[in-house]
Amino acid sequence: MFDQQQQQQRVPTQPLHPSILPRLDPEYISFHTNHLQFLPLVYDKPWDPAFRAGPVVPGGTLPSRVGKLEDYNLTHTKLRAFTPPGDIPPSLSSSSTGWPVLIYFHGGGWTFGNIASEESFSSRMCLDARCVVVSVDYRLAPEHPYPAAVEDAIEALQWVVKNGKEKLNVDLTRIAVGGSSSGGNLAAVLALQAPLLKPALRHPIMFQLLIVPVTDNTSTASGKPSPHASWERNVHTPWLSPARMLWFRNNYLPDEATRGEWRASPLLAPEEVVKGMLKAGKSKCWVAVTELDILRDEGVAFSERLRKEGGGLVEVEVVEYKKCPHPIMAMDGVLEAGRRMVSDAGRALKKAFWDE
Repeated sequence: MFDQQQQQQRVPTQPLHPSILPRLDPEYISFHTNHLQFLPLVYDKPWDPAFRAGPVVPGGTLPSRVGKLEDYNLTHTKLRAFTPPGDIPPSLSSSSTGWPVLIYFHGGGWTFGNIASEESFSSRMCLDARCVVVSVDYRLAPEHPYPAAVEDAIEALQWVVKNGKEKLNVDLTRIAVGGSSSGGNLAAVLALQAPLLKPALRHPIMFQLLIVPVTDNTSTASGKPSPHASWERNVHTPWLSPARMLWFRNNYLPDEATRGEWRASPLLAPEEVVKGMLKAGKSKCWVAVTELDILRDEGVAFSERLRKEGGGLVEVEVVEYKKCPHPIMAMDGVLEAGRRMVSDAGRALKKAFWDE
């Protein structure tokens, strides 16, 4: 579940800052103190692909058994499809007999992670929401900087639209996108991009499942004031510190001129792009944020923008997990808050697909 060799060194490399202790979940404090504080920092070292060995975040659960697991090739990478066991239940809103489908993007700062790194979450969504989950193994920085991951996200959607019915028995009227952290960034970008694709999609994306998403890659904790106070309020938060986040950003967006582009920062999308997405169909969104995350406020701001541009008619739900830092979803094996977040996500996705 975590790197035993690094734990045995017992040399704290990322101890908890005293100022954050009164604000943190005691369960997180215990696990961090016993395990996470001994893991090596990588953002102060020259890049080495060997950094990708091991889990992106320790403390997760094992994948659940699904009905079927299949891999398919894209141009530069691949995707993995999780299909539930048993028969497809009837939908209240669709005469189709196909499964609804979630196109999912893992987290890891566009630098870490792979097709298996969030297999536990993907399999849980498959079972809890009774849907096919298509997990995308998008290309990673720094070897493949922006916009490679966006291009892979777009191709994954197009692959599902072209092949999903035949190969996966999915209902193309019920497509959702989702992701955690950097994956949430890609999911939000894809939802904005979808109505602009040529040829046009026959059916719009119906739902976004965004977990601690990156929505503004222009934010900082020092120098130019950030529009998001959580960068400064949570400057001493564990795991996703400002230094680590900026390292991820430098890997993915080495050209600073691209950081304000909406395909890098979906919060900054032009009004016509946001309204185009909202006009395309019934676009709903579930956003999970954590109180002690530097990304908290930009996740909330993105949801508020969808509400505003939708004239109050867009259904957006924001759930905040108190006393928690950024990575709790991937720590559902050791944190009650992580288990709650995964369960909440499954319920929200099931409601979007089946309770229309």
